[in-house]
Amino acid sequence: MAEAITVARPYAEAAYKFAVEKKELSQWSKILQLAASIAEDDQMKLLVGNPRISVSQLSELILDIGGKKFPAEARNLIMLLVENKRVLLLSQVSQLFEQLKAQHEGVLEAKIISAFKMQSDQVDRLINNLERKFNRKIEAQVSVDPELIGGVKVEIGDETLDASVRGKLEAMAVALKS
Repeated sequence: MAEAITVARPYAEAAYKFAVEKKELSQWSKILQLAASIAEDDQMKLLVGNPRISVSQLSELILDIGGKKFPAEARNLIMLLVENKRVLLLSQVSQLFEQLKAQHEGVLEAKIISAFKMQSDQVDRLINNLERKFNRKIEAQVSVDPELIGGVKVEIGDETLDASVRGKLEAMAVALKS
């Protein structure tokens, strides 16, 4: 997975830089999401690996499906990905683009994992605290994981704030072993 992200990053950064330059971040976000959904289609995946389908045929098929929703620059990106046998990376390109877009807009994406279903006022308080801590707007996805036993775990980028009972028990076990 890390390798796919590494390979997809230059494509995402190029699309991002172009979108910023043209002030078309939201349009490019939709374009890349559409392209990713086309590439992720099960039938399309079969065609991508098929040696009987030429690069030009595959490019033409993807571009025909997207139709007029793909401007010339997006068409060029898709053709480049097909030529370099990287069309299946469109999902990662789209995800990385969204991360760059969120950074540009000053928004951090957070995953909040709780041992129990949180009430909306609890989520709001937690998000407000996180926004103060990081001094940025936070968009959060909330999920429940009963294995945490109690408390909450927050993942923002590569940083994890673990205030769960399970996390504290694991830290205590490590401390006792060392």
